[in-house]
Amino acid sequence: MLDKIDRKILALLQKDATMPVAEIGRKVGLSTTPCWRRIQKMEEDGVIKRRVAVLDPAKVNAGVTVFVSVRTNQHNEAWLKKFASVVEAHDEVVEFYRMSGDVDYVLRVVVPDIAQYDRFYQKLISEMSMSDVSSAFAMEQIKYTTALPLEFSEIEKEK
Repeated sequence: MLDKIDRKILALLQKDATMPVAEIGRKVGLSTTPCWRRIQKMEEDGVIKRRVAVLDPAKVNAGVTVFVSVRTNQHNEAWLKKFASVVEAHDEVVEFYRMSGDVDYVLRVVVPDIAQYDRFYQKLISEMSMSDVSSAFAMEQIKYTTALPLEFSEIEKEK
């Protein structure tokens, strides 16, 4: 279970994973070594999966976001494994979800422009048999964060 100090550490790391451990410790009321131990434990436990840099899509020529909805009539493990393998091979796909409801899968694709998306789309449909593929282009990003809400971890502890 995560305690209040762990949640404070995680909140700080979600904002800036490069923050020195001594500074994190100071902000949460711990000395460097106990703070480092907590971070190491959360990494070992898989709470912290990895530390990454968040890039500006426009500055790396990936400023167009497309949400791709996929429907299939193939609801079996073999098809899903093949589809997952095809999707994994495309760097343009940055998120991939199996859904409930009318859509079977949703992909978030980032590309420089519509022409590049069309090349991706043509390749995808040539590699997989799908019932329906529809695309929605994001016009504006209103909110984006990689930070997960941490208040839910408090509920678990209270139970």
